[in-house]
Amino acid sequence: MTHPAIRLEGFKKAFGVNYVVGDRISCGTGSGTAEALTARHLILPLAAPSTDLPPMFIRFKKRAIRTVAGVMWLLALGPGLGGCGTDGSRRTVRVASTTSLYDTGLLEELVAAFSVDHPEYSVQVLAVGTGQALALGERRDADLLFVHAPEREEAFMAEGHGLRRTTIMRNDFVIVGPDADPAGVSQATDSRDALGRIASARAPFVSRGDDSGTHIREQALWDEAGGRPDADWYLEIGQGMGSTLLFAAERQAYVLTDRATLTVLQGNGIDLVELFAGGEPLRNVYSLIPVGGTAEPEGAATFESWMLSPAAASIIRVFGQQKYGTPLFTLISE
Repeated sequence: MTHPAIRLEGFKKAFGVNYVVGDRISCGTGSGTAEALTARHLILPLAAPSTDLPPMFIRFKKRAIRTVAGVMWLLALGPGLGGCGTDGSRRTVRVASTTSLYDTGLLEELVAAFSVDHPEYSVQVLAVGTGQALALGERRDADLLFVHAPEREEAFMAEGHGLRRTTIMRNDFVIVGPDADPAGVSQATDSRDALGRIASARAPFVSRGDDSGTHIREQALWDEAGGRPDADWYLEIGQGMGSTLLFAAERQAYVLTDRATLTVLQGNGIDLVELFAGGEPLRNVYSLIPVGGTAEPEGAATFESWMLSPAAASIIRVFGQQKYGTPLFTLISE
């Protein structure tokens, strides 16, 4: 099934923010485009009206687009995208980020604050899964990565793509599912037991299937539990975290998620409950990696330095507290 491109025409990058969430973008004064994506990377079908979107996807406020009828994650960039900026006086920093930071709204808030402190830069956020973000870095199509798959990040560094890797914050992964819990996951002793119970019960389990940090961790957990499933109850859908949770709720299925995105969606009424958490295998850490040999090394270093500053820490430390009653992320130093 082929879907038309989303064109973000008229997106006014207040605070110098470019959000690349479609397969084609319009940069106001620039002409950069991203190459077409396949339909499997759709968050929601483009045919769906904007009123079908949950509140978490209506993330653009008055300074941007109020509603988005459907969202595609970026898979590949055209070579002309690197020069896309807000105006001739600003230099563009391309930040490839895990989708959970986009879904929760944290990255939007951080970039807006950075842009106030550093108006000389326009930040272009590429909200993709960690696997795609690392691939963008390998192709030098991103200046800085904000990702959460430690083993893959270490390989990226060993191959000489990254200048340095700094772990900045954490939360955890949790296994969620229907309140009835037909597989008895809430009684599990560890994550391996939890997945083993799901497999034994042949209970529906939804996988992101998108090479994201969450998907990479899920595959590792299945390997520890005896092997990755090849059965009709195991559903790989190739979607971001928000969409995967919505799909799992509709199917009353189990799913592995980061806690932050779960908290945001539970705040919007999603019908899934936390059933298992805890233990080192479910630890979820986020790291910054400036990429070597890119178009904007100075801008990447400036953004990285700001992200490690007290200004950024003050945002991360309390993000989510007022709305959800708890911060969504914890600084690695705390």
